[in-house]
Amino acid sequence: QVQLVESGGGLVQPGGSLRLSCAASGSAFSISTMGWYRQAPGKQRELVASITSAGSTNYADSVKGRFTISRDDAKKTAFLQMNSLKPEDTAVYYCNFRLVLLGNYWGQGTQVTVSS
Repeated sequence: QVQLVESGGGLVQPGGSLRLSCAASGSAFSISTMGWYRQAPGKQRELVASITSAGSTNYADSVKGRFTISRDDAKKTAFLQMNSLKPEDTAVYYCNFRLVLLGNYWGQGTQVTVSS
């Protein structure tokens, strides 16, 4: 059974940085696209960033130039480096992995709060 475990959320002041990680457990599967989504209170879940197996990245306009997504396929892990954080970045962040032949899997979510 595949599980995604996230880590790295927390409370940070505006202008600060955080690094999120999402690791997949299990074996015998390949991951095509890895993505990070977020959901703020009262809002719909939105795509923050994604990265394909070829390394192509896609970012929401609101995070371009501040966030960087990366992946380590050997460790089945995705990372989201978040710099210059703003209060509007406050949300629960979820990772999503698209597994070849197995479909989409979600992490449990990690809270990111940007506040002074």
